[in-house]
Amino acid sequence: MTDMIGFIGVGTMGEPMCRNLARKSGMTVLAADRDTAPLERLAADGVKAASVDEIGESCRTIFLSLPGGREVEEVCMGPGGLTSKAKLGWTVVDLSTAPPILARRLYEEFQGKASAFADAPVARTRQAAIDGTLSIMVGATTPTFERIAPLLRHMASEVTHCGDVGAGQTVKILNNMILFQTVVALAEGLSIARANGVDGKVLFETLTKGSADSFALRNHGMKALLTGVFPERAFSTKYALKDLSYAIDMAEQAGVPALGADVAREVMERAVELGHGEEYWPVLLKAIEDATGKGDA
Repeated sequence: MTDMIGFIGVGTMGEPMCRNLARKSGMTVLAADRDTAPLERLAADGVKAASVDEIGESCRTIFLSLPGGREVEEVCMGPGGLTSKAKLGWTVVDLSTAPPILARRLYEEFQGKASAFADAPVARTRQAAIDGTLSIMVGATTPTFERIAPLLRHMASEVTHCGDVGAGQTVKILNNMILFQTVVALAEGLSIARANGVDGKVLFETLTKGSADSFALRNHGMKALLTGVFPERAFSTKYALKDLSYAIDMAEQAGVPALGADVAREVMERAVELGHGEEYWPVLLKAIEDATGKGDA
């Protein structure tokens, strides 16, 4: 690695990750994004705004943090994309959540240019991105993982080598699928409790003392479902649907039924229809409440 790192995409999660990388690595970070506002904020941490072309010319290690597979494919394989600029010794690390099949395709493309590629999607909240306590799930060859792990640890408290390229995406997508289904169950439980005259706070606090306790309950349940706070510029329902669609596609390709995931998708799609697509995804509660006709009762 050289002392210059590229970072493409500094949005909701990318900005704090890029900031931690710049602060902790001791290396110069060049960042690119269509939105100039986060680049201006990152300048205070020594991050230098650059174009994708400038990053390609100056950096041998390049991180991507983009909304999804379509954007990753465009940046890497579109006109003038990274695969057309790849040089001997490059390492491209995709922090986005994208289909495993795309990760494997990009690995082949970069390997053909004597460059390395790893998928390293991130889990946990934006606050975890700010605090540098993300969980990062990596699909990579062992030499590539050993090379990038020290950099990833500037952004995460948990860095797991899940297997070959594509394995990181597979584990992350299934993590989200399971989380989404759990929150649907919590939202249903909350709605049923309220309809039966039980206070939601009593329900959730009691569940933390029993076998239904979970990270989802203590975070998505207590902090979002119970309070009814679903801000924008968090992980939106539309983004959640994107990740869930990746899981369902994987299941279909493998011939595995994903009935619970299908239910979660239906609830999320209804939330989008109700106008909650840009809000923090536990807003799917609104779809369940709408079906009962009881609102927040």
